[in-house]
Amino acid sequence: MNGTETGRDEAAGESGAARDGRVERGNQTRRLVMRRAADIASVEGLDGLTIGRLATELSLSKSGVFALFGSKEELQLATVRAARRIFLDHVAFPALDVPGGRERLLALCRNWLAYSRERVFPGGCFFFAVAAEFDSRPGPVRDAIVAARLEWVAYIEDGVRAATEAGELPAGTDPGQVAFELIALMEGANGESLLSASPLAYERAERAIARVLSA
Repeated sequence: MNGTETGRDEAAGESGAARDGRVERGNQTRRLVMRRAADIASVEGLDGLTIGRLATELSLSKSGVFALFGSKEELQLATVRAARRIFLDHVAFPALDVPGGRERLLALCRNWLAYSRERVFPGGCFFFAVAAEFDSRPGPVRDAIVAARLEWVAYIEDGVRAATEAGELPAGTDPGQVAFELIALMEGANGESLLSASPLAYERAERAIARVLSA
């Protein structure tokens, strides 16, 4: 290989490294924006999000943030997706290390209560907050929130089925009914704790959940 070819290869390598660096910086910026957006939405709702506000709070250029999303609706949808990943990381995935059936169900519920109690999002459960905001507003954002909720309900229902098949719950147990009761207890604790700033609601919810799963 002659010197010219070597120079071209080195230049190409430097150019590729520069592109990789820009991509990684772009990804870091997007993660930063998404985390802040999810935190804001958990307190003020998705309508509280604006590209200008995020740019100002994070000391970023408005044009740079706009380039990541392009519209307020896409920003809202991206925020829902980011919140879903955070939720799964804190609630669903850790429970996979627990044997299936009743113990995994209990782990899912305890993880959810911890996720709310420890304020992974400052407004408590992100999806509890935005569901109330969009429950009667049809459109892509509501559809994304509904999809995330159905996914969570399915996790619980699958756990109920596994526990029933293992003989840990009575034969004929209705997975949908048990999932409804468990989720109602968890969301009730979340709402009560936000109003009262007391951890007592979580303790009561955990005791009630244990009773439901020992029936």
